[in-house]
Amino acid sequence: MARTAVGIDVGGTKVAGILMDEEGRVLASREEETPAEDVEATMATIARVAMALRNEGSPVAVGIGAAGMVDHAAGVLRWAPNLAWTEVAIGEQLSTETGLPAVVDNDANTAAWGEFRFGAARGVQHALVVTVGTGIGGGIVAGGRLQRGAHGFAGEVGHVIVEPGGPVCGCGNRGCWEQVASGRALDRLARRAAEDQPGGLIGRLAAGRPPTGRVVAEAAVRGDRAAIEILREVGRRLGEGLAGLANVLDPEIVVVGGGVAEIGPAMLDPAREAFLRTVEAPAHRPDVPLVPAELGNQAGAVGAAALALEAVS
Repeated sequence: MARTAVGIDVGGTKVAGILMDEEGRVLASREEETPAEDVEATMATIARVAMALRNEGSPVAVGIGAAGMVDHAAGVLRWAPNLAWTEVAIGEQLSTETGLPAVVDNDANTAAWGEFRFGAARGVQHALVVTVGTGIGGGIVAGGRLQRGAHGFAGEVGHVIVEPGGPVCGCGNRGCWEQVASGRALDRLARRAAEDQPGGLIGRLAAGRPPTGRVVAEAAVRGDRAAIEILREVGRRLGEGLAGLANVLDPEIVVVGGGVAEIGPAMLDPAREAFLRTVEAPAHRPDVPLVPAELGNQAGAVGAAALALEAVS
């Protein structure tokens, strides 16, 4: 009988969990909102999701992917930009609550491992997986192993400064890559477009509320020129950053996931064009495919469950 594990993806807006077997089959799922400003309430939500999934079967472990700087070896979330968390011993607390061994990692790392094991990067040994949502996270697989660095903090690609003096980032710096190539950038450019063209489609679709990236995506589908240009600009900045990372890491494949990436070709085509234009010596290196993720919103939970199963094998 195949072993199972619980995988949980903890983000700023939701706690999403699954029960998964060793073949990557999702047997059950559960999701609740994240009370992001309350650490105790968030931990209680994580435990509640984990216990509900544990009752669906007989898992051997639980894995957690959390947004922030995670000390994997200690099972501690050291700091998070979008959660009111510092020095939280997630692993110990969840293990006590569930009675199961608990494995904790950064959410982009777990998403990368999910895509490597069961998604768009399966079959390769060197992969860069970048999650593009409100911010940008990254996971690096090299030689078939997840790379965490000396302290567990590797892969924080969104906080490379690409525009000195640019928009203020949640990390405290200015001009981080995620400020110009993620959902934050779409939101900011959408607000500017609505101010510049009050009667434009972006403003009308927002219906009196601050326009968001989703509004931009909808306007672009309807052929709105301003929206299309916003997606092209953000896609270009995304592709330029990916090219720089490819120069450093030399991956076989670049996988782009997250809510912004799910916009599709309107974002990814400009990213591919910029990637090919700015990567070092494109005519003298093998093609590096830039592909969309396959596991969607479950990538982080799938990877967390896979890491948990491997930890107790």
